[in-house]
Amino acid sequence: MKILIEAVNFNIDKGLKAYIEKKINNLERFYDRIIEVEVYLKVQKTSDKENKISEIRVFIPGEDVVVKKTAKTFEEGVSVAVDSLKRSLKKVKEKQRSH
Repeated sequence: MKILIEAVNFNIDKGLKAYIEKKINNLERFYDRIIEVEVYLKVQKTSDKENKISEIRVFIPGEDVVVKKTAKTFEEGVSVAVDSLKRSLKKVKEKQRSH
C-alpha cells in the first residue's frame, strides 16, 4: 500500500507524518486490497478554532472511499477520519462478500 501525505501551505513535521502513517497502516486490517491512500492536510483561514481539515482518499479496486473531517488538531481530524474509513471499508467488504 502506497501512502501519499500532502500538506497544503505548511510544512508537516516528522511526528505528525509518523502518526498518520501508523493510523493509515491499521486500515489494512479492515480491508486488505487497498492500493493507495492520499492524505491532504489543510489549514482553513478562519477565526474558528476548528480550522484543520484532514481529507483522506482510499483507492480500492472498483471505487474510492473519501472522508473529510475538520477538527482543532490534525491528529484529531485524522483519527476521526480513519475511524470513519474503517466503517466504510467494512461496508465495502461486506457488500463484496454478498455478491
